Amino acid sequence: MSKQQEAPGALERVRAFVNTVDFEEGTEALGSPEALATWLSDNRLASPETHAFSSDLKHAIDVREALRALLVAHNGGGLPPATASGTLDAAARRAHVRLRFAPEASATLEPTAAGVDGGLGRLLAIVHDAIADGTWFRLKACREPTCQWAFYDHTKNRSGAWCTMQVCGNRAKARAYRERRATS
Repeated sequence: MSKQQEAPGALERVRAFVNTVDFEEGTEALGSPEALATWLSDNRLASPETHAFSSDLKHAIDVREALRALLVAHNGGGLPPATASGTLDAAARRAHVRLRFAPEASATLEPTAAGVDGGLGRLLAIVHDAIADGTWFRLKACREPTCQWAFYDHTKNRSGAWCTMQVCGNRAKARAYRERRATS
């Protein structure tokens, strides 16, 4: 992974979660409930004692793909389907996300649920914080339809379209060139 793709701070965990599937390589890091529990634990989103079930895995993948739909929208893909926000709303409810005030006059969102639901709730709280600090809309999914890899747009004018110019950007430009040549 290129440092250029990394998101700042905790938002990197959301980017990594969306990238647990690689469409081009055909690999799935969340291939089993155990793999999900391990991923959440390794990324400090759930305790090492967390156990996941098949229903948790389906729910986590639904959340991942709803987040991807939002990242596609960040990259000019139009409005995400209503099902994406419904999926994320349901995940927040399952996680029992609540606002918690700290003595130093700060507030955070945090899930009160444990396990997989709590881990997914922590991801949603990171999204909330990223929206608040203005970094969320720079997290995008690659415009290349066969890729859709999540990346952080570090460009000054927020115009990044592909996860890497060397691969996906070149593919898109070569395809556009061939299409122009074919019509002339």
